[in-house]
Amino acid sequence: MRRKDTLYTEFTFTLPQGLIDDQNRVQRQGVMRLATAKDEILVHKDPKVQENPAYGALIMLSRVITRLGSLTSVAPELLECLILRDIAYLREFYNRVNQQGNAYIHTQCPHCNTDFSVKLELSGES
Repeated sequence: MRRKDTLYTEFTFTLPQGLIDDQNRVQRQGVMRLATAKDEILVHKDPKVQENPAYGALIMLSRVITRLGSLTSVAPELLECLILRDIAYLREFYNRVNQQGNAYIHTQCPHCNTDFSVKLELSGES
């Protein structure tokens, strides 16, 4: 049972398509933590972001994604390999968790393309 006064800082997610790793396995389930002010500062200091501000989203996501499938480290270069649908999903997930406080995220079934909303589940909940 979850206590109301407990602060949850990690959220689980499932990518619509997923990342294919070196062993040809699809990595879709992951964990994202809340961003900190330090994350934001370090993203803006990164030379790749200074050269191309659009790269900031990948660097921020790589800092806050603590697990993607069996991967416990997610580099920005790894996220470059995701299809745009997955990047859009991660950006929306990040925004909802960190800024909007909304418990629901719009998604689409990868099999039948049906649109639906899913409640964001906190890590550790069933």
